[in-house]
Amino acid sequence: MQKNIILIGYMGSGKTSVAEKLSKETGIQWYDLDAMIVQKEKRSISDIIRTNGEIYFRKLERATLTALLNKNETCLLSLGGGTPCYGDNLELIHKSGAITIYLKANIDTLTERLFREKSHRPLIAHLQDKAELSDFIRKHLFERGFYYNQANIKITTDNKSPEEIANEILKALLY
Repeated sequence: MQKNIILIGYMGSGKTSVAEKLSKETGIQWYDLDAMIVQKEKRSISDIIRTNGEIYFRKLERATLTALLNKNETCLLSLGGGTPCYGDNLELIHKSGAITIYLKANIDTLTERLFREKSHRPLIAHLQDKAELSDFIRKHLFERGFYYNQANIKITTDNKSPEEIANEILKALLY
């Protein structure tokens, strides 16, 4: 595989878990965009946004994405859920020749996964119950679906393990 592989999708869709499995299977270096920003800034995404604002964060995100796409190596990259939806990030990704893979999960799956870990996710930590979380996810998916659905490959992740999803991606990449 010569092209970069980029996993996109809503938070909780499995991007990090699947990227980790794919990296082990293929030996391709894996980068997590949010983790790289946290490492560079030495503070959490929520702290960056709270202190400097979302626009500052999006500029950091764009600079980090550009640097990764310009690396002279093939890599596997998992993006934050909003990354492909801001500015012309998706256009930048497509122009780079990367293969984009949308990990698609339904609202019920995302609600169950995210409700268990909402305290670790600043964007949803304030939501009180599953109904409120489900409405929040539904609204975001409506707004972001246009971007996510431009991916080269779409994989449904509902009721599948990270291993099953990684294998499905590998099969899709080989054909």
